[in-house]
Amino acid sequence: MTEPPTGAPGGAPYDDRGVHTRHGSGTHASPGAARQEPEPEPPFEGPLHLLSRAAWQTVLFTGIASVVLGVLVLVWPGASLLAAGVLFGLYLVISGILQLAAAFGTHRRTSLRVLAFISGAVSILLGLFCFRGPLQSVLLLALWIGIGWLFRGVTQIVAAVHDPAMPARGWHVFLGAVTVVAGIVLIDSPVESATVLMLVGGWWLVVVGVVEIVTSVRLRGRSGRVPHSV
Repeated sequence: MTEPPTGAPGGAPYDDRGVHTRHGSGTHASPGAARQEPEPEPPFEGPLHLLSRAAWQTVLFTGIASVVLGVLVLVWPGASLLAAGVLFGLYLVISGILQLAAAFGTHRRTSLRVLAFISGAVSILLGLFCFRGPLQSVLLLALWIGIGWLFRGVTQIVAAVHDPAMPARGWHVFLGAVTVVAGIVLIDSPVESATVLMLVGGWWLVVVGVVEIVTSVRLRGRSGRVPHSV
């Protein structure tokens, strides 16, 4: 309490409520100001969110490219060994680049991303081997294509098994199994002519392209559910 002033004997009692009211008005905020909340910051789209939005587009592009190249291979039955190398090399390079671009957008675990990057890099390397000068035999070309398919199939199966949130997991497992079988067949079985290689590879490209187009539609629905990240 504030001491009352002296020198006023017999006067009215001193009321110090005004003093405390004035001091309190400078230290306490008004009820309206206390209820004010800061405005939420706009969501920041990190690299994972951006890549996830574009993942379905890359898979769709890969599927369309597979179908187009597969049809082109099938309608060119008398293609030479050089033409077969160019077509299959082009497919391996394109699919490898798109695997690298979509790795972070379609896989959550670091191990799966690394595996997808390795598969994409191997695909690009083998595609460049197909372009490298005149091939000595159709067996060498079949070996490059078979190894590329084998790596890709194993990657798809492992990713589908270890990622429960992956859309169209059954399609991925089926596609990976078909790819592994096709790769083993080309590596182990002797391909006698470029015509046989073009026929087998062409049908495989068409099947893979259709499955990838279906998968891209499923991925498009998933892209909107990826959390914002920095």
